[in-house]
Amino acid sequence: MQSCIHLFLPKVKVIYPQHSKLTDKEKTNICYLSFPDSNSGCLGDTQFCFRFRQSSGRRVSLHCLLDQFDKDLPVYLKKDPAYFYGYVYFRQVRDKTLKRGYFQKSLVLISKLPYIHFFHTVLKQIAPEYFEKSEPYLEAACNDVDRWPAPVPGKTLHLPIMGVVMKVRIPTCHDKPGTTQIVQLTQQADTNISVILPTVHEVDIFRCFCPVFLHSQMLWELVLLGEPLVVMAPSPSESSETVLALVNCISPLKYFSDFRPYFTIHDSEFKEYTTRTQAPPSVILGVTNPFFAKTLQHWPHIIRIGDLKPTGEIPKQVKVKKLKNLKTLDSKPGVYTSYKPYLNRDEEIIKQLQKERYVASLMPLQKSISPWKSPPQLRQFLPEEFMKTLEKTGPQLTSRIKGDWIGLYRHFLKSPNFDGWFKTRRKEMIQKLEALHLEALCEEDLLLWIQKHTEVETVDLVLKLKNKLLQADREHLPVKPDTMEKLRTHIDAIILALPEDLQGILLKTGMT
Repeated sequence: MQSCIHLFLPKVKVIYPQHSKLTDKEKTNICYLSFPDSNSGCLGDTQFCFRFRQSSGRRVSLHCLLDQFDKDLPVYLKKDPAYFYGYVYFRQVRDKTLKRGYFQKSLVLISKLPYIHFFHTVLKQIAPEYFEKSEPYLEAACNDVDRWPAPVPGKTLHLPIMGVVMKVRIPTCHDKPGTTQIVQLTQQADTNISVILPTVHEVDIFRCFCPVFLHSQMLWELVLLGEPLVVMAPSPSESSETVLALVNCISPLKYFSDFRPYFTIHDSEFKEYTTRTQAPPSVILGVTNPFFAKTLQHWPHIIRIGDLKPTGEIPKQVKVKKLKNLKTLDSKPGVYTSYKPYLNRDEEIIKQLQKERYVASLMPLQKSISPWKSPPQLRQFLPEEFMKTLEKTGPQLTSRIKGDWIGLYRHFLKSPNFDGWFKTRRKEMIQKLEALHLEALCEEDLLLWIQKHTEVETVDLVLKLKNKLLQADREHLPVKPDTMEKLRTHIDAIILALPEDLQGILLKTGMT
């Protein structure tokens, strides 16, 4: 993981690694987002998360390192090249020897990876000691991180950090939902493990949704449909946890719109997201400054929460209030919206909406794939055609949940979450077609084929087969290793059947 993270101290007092390439705009955003608003009253130690836009016009070198691991990750854990995550450990304690009367400092870890739980755990291990021992300790911690192995999906990692060994497994897209990610080894094998993390990314959704437990399905619909949503909380911790819980509640779908777990008036996108000259964008904002109660009062959906309770303790439920009651927004918890849910309240709705049978029918039949023709095209997705299938196969026929399923689907099809999911699904199906086409080629008797065709046609076939191999490697096609090896054997056999002058040329061209 040596190039995956940057450790950052606000006010740019010290940066590790020192060669980190962050623009001045990014550094400014980090500095403002690393401290709670003055009204938050965060005495003691506080952890929270923020997300900020990467400056345009450049790419970070670590993208290349992470790209190769992205293909096997669940879609909701894939990095977004346009954004960074900031993981904060903030300490504020009274200190009469200081001019302001308080010691306050933040240690911030910047990463492209959305591994919320993992990086918060890392900071818990190093931040308290750093505040006591300063820069040399931080440098030693960074040296440990620099020796970590790459975050390979499906691999269980043992990560040493300042005398502690963390055991964690990076999820894969093939994991069965609900299964334990860490494979328990024998007690003897784990004697050197100090911390075992059951997840790298998940937040405590139940705890975050406790104040709005009765309205969780309505909030799920709002997130699913990409509606503009503001979370107003008393501190960055509650703000970021609630926003992340909202984003995660539609998993395994990925939330494709923007979201900011902690957003301040100093953010470089402040004017963009608070303008009244156009409708609010599809974004979830987490804020703590009371100033936003007035600035964002024109937004259609606002959640105002109080202090989150410990896990297991269900607080008094907030009420849904009409937008006309916004005058009380800065003082009373509640969900402020005029939104009418499509479906009646039920916890099973998330599982039901994950079933999408129509899209699978867009895939051509395997028997239509010919090795001597280009792979067939996917059928076009037609929203109205899909809506007709719901009459006979829709979830309203089997689910006990009653409500306007058709209306929910119509709205969902227009949302950025559907658009993002469908683009991902379409790419997967196209890659599957390419893989099936490659497998069909491997099953052919190519040596018999070249006996019936000219040398020019044979050379053209070799070049096409080589391009197929390059494409399979470049696009990470879901092809079995023995299929790739079989195709390489075919290519070598065809080349050897050609005259020596052509053999020399073809052996130097591309890969074999």
